[in-house]
Amino acid sequence: QVQLVESGGGLVQAGGSLRLSCAASGLTFSSNAVGWFRHTPGKEREFVATLSYSGGHTYYANSVKGRFTIARDNAKNTVYLQMNNLKPEDTAVYYCAADPYGSGSDYEGHYNYWGQGTQVTVAS
Repeated sequence: QVQLVESGGGLVQAGGSLRLSCAASGLTFSSNAVGWFRHTPGKEREFVATLSYSGGHTYYANSVKGRFTIARDNAKNTVYLQMNNLKPEDTAVYYCAADPYGSGSDYEGHYNYWGQGTQVTVAS
């Protein structure tokens, strides 16, 4: 059974930093592209960042480019999202996802597996 478990969310002041982690099990993690998405009530879930299975290709939403960094440690079956200079508009539930067939995508339909989400709240 595939499981993705996010952690690291919490409450932070604007301008602060958080690092989210997503631990994967039940799949060949090193063969999967990974992505982070976020959801705010009343809005559609939106793409944040993606990383290819090799780690050689990354892509970010314009809203987070230059502030967020996605990385992976295949030895630990874990993907990270380092979030710096956080803004109140970054407040959302953040989800990690795995795509066993692609090289990274901003389209959530390409992802087969999803975590349960972790709440990030940025206070102004």
